[in-house]
Amino acid sequence: MPRPEATAAFDAIGTRWTLDTAEPLPDAVLGAVRDRIDRFDRDWSRFRDDSWVAEVARGGAGSYRLPDDAGPLLDAYDEAARCTHGAVSPLVGRALEGLGYDAAYTLRPRRDADGSLRTAPAPDWRSAARRDGATLVLDEPALLDVGAGGKGYLVDLVSGVLAAHGVAEHVVDAGGDLRVAGLGAGPLTVALEDPRDTTRALGVLRLADGALCGSATNRRAWGEGLHHVVDARTGAPTADVLATWAVGDSALVADVAATALFFAEPDLVASRFDVRYVVLRADGSLRWSLGLDGEVFA
Repeated sequence: MPRPEATAAFDAIGTRWTLDTAEPLPDAVLGAVRDRIDRFDRDWSRFRDDSWVAEVARGGAGSYRLPDDAGPLLDAYDEAARCTHGAVSPLVGRALEGLGYDAAYTLRPRRDADGSLRTAPAPDWRSAARRDGATLVLDEPALLDVGAGGKGYLVDLVSGVLAAHGVAEHVVDAGGDLRVAGLGAGPLTVALEDPRDTTRALGVLRLADGALCGSATNRRAWGEGLHHVVDARTGAPTADVLATWAVGDSALVADVAATALFFAEPDLVASRFDVRYVVLRADGSLRWSLGLDGEVFA
C-alpha cells in the first residue's frame, strides 16, 4: 500500500517533518502539532537559552521539577543505561559540546597540544542523577541531551495529537524516524540507507503499524571520526558500529534502542526493549533479527 494521499511538510527542531494522512489536515490540527513540537523543544532543547535543559545547566547540582512529559523518556534512558552499562545517558551534553556539537554549532572539537581529541566521561546517569516523583536530583552539574530518544518520543507525541483529532490513519516522519498508524490494508515499505554509499540500500522493511527508527554515524557528522553517537563512559564517538535500525511499538522505544544497539549485544537490546533490529558494524558485517518483516541484503 502506498502512503496516504495528503502530505504536510515543515521544518522543526532541526529536521524535516512529513505528516502523511488520508485527507489534508485542517489548520487547527497542524497548529496543534506545531504547538506540541514547540512545547517539547522549550523543555528539552540544549540549543536554546530559554529551555528547561538550559535552566538545569545553569543551576548546577540540585533539584529540578521535571517537565510533565518526562516520565516515559527518562524511563527509556534508565533501561538503556542498564543494558549498555552506562554508555547511553542523557547527561552526555557536555561531552557533545566538547566535540564541537554545541549550541553555536561551532563544530570545532577541543584538542590537546598533539591534536588528539580532548574527551571526558559524562556523569553517570545511574549514580549522579535520581528521580524523586516529579523532581530530578543532580549530584553534580550536568548538561542534558536527549538526542538518543527525544526525537522518537516527539514523533509519538505528534502521532498522539493526530489521533486525538480523529486522524487515525497517518505516517509521522521526522528525518527518517517513523511512526505508522492505521495502515491495515497494507504496509509502508522503507529502504535502509547504506551510510557508506547513500545511493544504495542495505535492505527494506515493511511497517503497517508501529515505529521504525535508525541512527548512523554519517548523520550529524562534522569531521573524521566526529559524530553524535557518543559513549557516555568515555565522552568519545563510537567507532565499532556504523548504523542501526530498530522496529518497535513506539518511536521512543525504537529510537533509544537504535542508540543502545551501538554499545550492547543486539539480542540483549531486543529483549529489553521488545524490538527487532538491523546492525551494520564497522567491518561491514550485518546482523539482524529473524522476525523482521522485510529483507536484508547480506
